[in-house]
Amino acid sequence: MNNKYLKIYNEIVKKIESGEIKSNTHLPSENTLSKDYKSSRGTIRKALNLLAQNGYIQKIQGKGSIVLDINKFDFPISGLVSFKELSKKMGQGAKTIVADFELIKGEDYDNEEFGLAKDEKAWRVLRVREIGGHRIILDKDYLKRDLVPSLTEDICSDSIYEYIESKLGLTISFAKKEISVETPSDEDRELLDLDGYDVVVVVKSYVYLEDATLFQYTESKHRPDKFKFVDFARRNH
Repeated sequence: MNNKYLKIYNEIVKKIESGEIKSNTHLPSENTLSKDYKSSRGTIRKALNLLAQNGYIQKIQGKGSIVLDINKFDFPISGLVSFKELSKKMGQGAKTIVADFELIKGEDYDNEEFGLAKDEKAWRVLRVREIGGHRIILDKDYLKRDLVPSLTEDICSDSIYEYIESKLGLTISFAKKEISVETPSDEDRELLDLDGYDVVVVVKSYVYLEDATLFQYTESKHRPDKFKFVDFARRNH
C-alpha cells in the first residue's frame, strides 16, 4: 500500500502549521514537488488533494495551489452577532463600506418567504465588510420599513442592530439560516477582493423579533479562505 503521499502530506502540514510555509503563498508546482520529494506526480497529486480537502490549500485554476490562512475568523452559525460585535473580536482594522442604500417597494422585490406586500416598503442596504485591508464580506440586507421606520447611511455604516435595539427599543430574538456555496455574481466580483476564488459562501438569514415577527432578510457572502463556520452541538438523550 502506497502511504508515501501521507508522509508528504504530513510534512507539508507541519510546515504550514509552524509558519515555515506562509499563508497566501503558492506551493511549488507538482513537477517541483515531485523532484523535492523524489515521488511521482500521481503521489504528489494525492497529497495535494488531501491538503485541499482538509482546508490547508486551495487549488486555483491557472495559479496552482495557494496556502490558506489556517487561523480563519470564526463565524458563529447559531448566534446572532452584528459585524460590529464580531469585528471587536477580530482586531484587524475591520470597517464597513455602504455601497448602496435605498428604499424599495414590494412590487420591485421578489422573495416570497420574506413576505413583503406589493405596496409595502423595505430598506435595501448593500454593505462591504473590509478586514485587514481586504474586502471579504458582502452583506445585502432588506428591512421592513413599518418595523424600522427610519434608517440612515450613517447608521448602516455603524451598526443597524445596535440602532434597532438601543434606539427603537426592539428585541432581536432569533433567525433561520441557510448556508450554501455559490458561484460569485458580477456584483460580487466587483465589490469583493476574491483573489481568484471562484466560489463564495452564502449565508441567508431570516431574522425575527421577540414576538416572532419577521423583520429582516440578509444575504451575506464570504470569501471562502477567510472564515470557518462554527456551531456548538449537543446530543439529546
